[in-house]
Amino acid sequence: MIMGCGRLGSTLAQKLDAQGHQVAVIDRDADAFRRLGDNFGGVTVNGIGFDRDVLRAAGIERADAFAAVSSGDNSNIISARLARETFGVSRVVARIYDSRRAQVYERLGIPTIATIRWAADRMYRFLVPSDRVEVFRDPTSVVSIVETPLHRDWVGRPVKTLEDRTGARVAYLVRFGVGTLAVPSTILQDGDQVYMIVTDETVEQVLDIAQGADKEGN
Repeated sequence: MIMGCGRLGSTLAQKLDAQGHQVAVIDRDADAFRRLGDNFGGVTVNGIGFDRDVLRAAGIERADAFAAVSSGDNSNIISARLARETFGVSRVVARIYDSRRAQVYERLGIPTIATIRWAADRMYRFLVPSDRVEVFRDPTSVVSIVETPLHRDWVGRPVKTLEDRTGARVAYLVRFGVGTLAVPSTILQDGDQVYMIVTDETVEQVLDIAQGADKEGN
């Protein structure tokens, strides 16, 4: 079930419908359903997405997943909480423009996509390029995975030592061209490409420590 039939909601609905899922779309503007196209095989319900009767009419009691992607943060979070807490939908996600609100709602257990913060961050990285190789950034634009070049002193030492020194986790490493999930006892080898989980606040410190000699030496 999708609440909101704007560009995002209609694109998501079309994609799910094309994959054979049963899709219901709610929007207060009946004209918005034109975005779905003539080939859309799902259900459309005109109404307010956080109205319980509207949700029931759309089949919320049978829904496996719910996405709140209207243009209003309040509408999205209210409908997402209703879907999860009142109707027991197991997979619920809400689009949130205000990144500060997104952090609050995440604490309530509702996954959110903070589109403005994420998009602004991506734009910034194109405008102000960096030598840093970032391979992943979470939707809230807080956590990322970066390639972490290592000083030669780290070769022969366990992953746990690197994690303890940097305070960051090794997400994975590439060895002989193959991705490997490292464990604390994994011994770092010459030629390993190491990728670590960092935040914007910790990334520079992590890279500095990893690229410097292991001064502790044990």
